[in-house]
Amino acid sequence: MKYFKKLVGEKVYLSPKNVEDSGIFTEWLNDFQTSDYIGRSSQIMTQEAEKEYLEKHLNDEASFFIIEEKTNKLIGTVNLEHISHVNRRATLGIFIGDKESRNKGYGAEAINLILDYGFNYLNLNNIKLDVLGFNERAIACYKKCGFKEYGRRRKCVFLNGKHYDIVEMDILAEEFKCEYIKNKNI
Repeated sequence: MKYFKKLVGEKVYLSPKNVEDSGIFTEWLNDFQTSDYIGRSSQIMTQEAEKEYLEKHLNDEASFFIIEEKTNKLIGTVNLEHISHVNRRATLGIFIGDKESRNKGYGAEAINLILDYGFNYLNLNNIKLDVLGFNERAIACYKKCGFKEYGRRRKCVFLNGKHYDIVEMDILAEEFKCEYIKNKNI
């Protein structure tokens, strides 16, 4: 598959999405080791549905595949959704679907790349996210990237016979101090 280096970091780069990769996403989204952590295990994803989703979101202004720099391997996705340019806010979504690529810092780098893009190119002021309360690994990663918890919706997600909290976190432009995009021109 051909990927394009839109936002380049040290270990990963972010590439615009393409529909040809719908098969790998269908595999990931039907795997409990991925879907449990993003709260989508009760959904069955067909390749046709994933292809339609990718086609619908191809032109989103901040929706990317995460590609490992050394190997050009697709490992996940990161995006800013529900962008409001009037209110200068968006919602972050991310997952690393490739199991071998987890716990290597790729997710944190992808988050920092998209935060840099969101704050310094899209002129956003507030980027939020929701994470399941049991996902301590993700919460630690988000805190490392500068997110702060601002709320918790209690026992609102039903998964594998139990109810879990959603932790709500956000980061402001003034709290994001570093530049992560290596291929900037200015």
